[in-house]
Amino acid sequence: MKKIVMIMIAVATLQVSAQEQKREVRKQRMESKTSYSPEEMAQLQAKKMTLILDLSDKQQKEMSAVFLEQAKLRQSKKEAYLKSKEKAEVKTWSKEERFKMANARLDQQIEMKKKMKSILSSEQYEKWGKMNEKRDQHSKRYARHSKNKSRQMTPKEVIK
Repeated sequence: MKKIVMIMIAVATLQVSAQEQKREVRKQRMESKTSYSPEEMAQLQAKKMTLILDLSDKQQKEMSAVFLEQAKLRQSKKEAYLKSKEKAEVKTWSKEERFKMANARLDQQIEMKKKMKSILSSEQYEKWGKMNEKRDQHSKRYARHSKNKSRQMTPKEVIK
């Protein structure tokens, strides 16, 4: 009986340390991605799209400009978020504010779609659209999965 208890304690300890290592690796990966400047991120995205969609030099330059604009917008939003986080502002958004933010985000997506349609050929645009659909499905699936993981189980659910 003592051996079984000792083995269970050892396994639990190993599992906790493995989870901590996973978190640390994930954190390092995120930090390395965010250490790029907006120009570097735009250049990398444009090159990835060139490989996937076989873009011409002109298309690559136009895509790089679009991605640079997006990266700068993302960085400004991130900085604003970090400033509010430093001030420890816990703000609850009103219905109107949430509506405005959602509306602005959708306007940006529409604008991006229009720009891509003007830059890409019809077959490249189709391929880009399929890529976005896959990415959206993956992110929705991940969001659903993470919600389920973080949810606390009640004693009745544990018994089942």
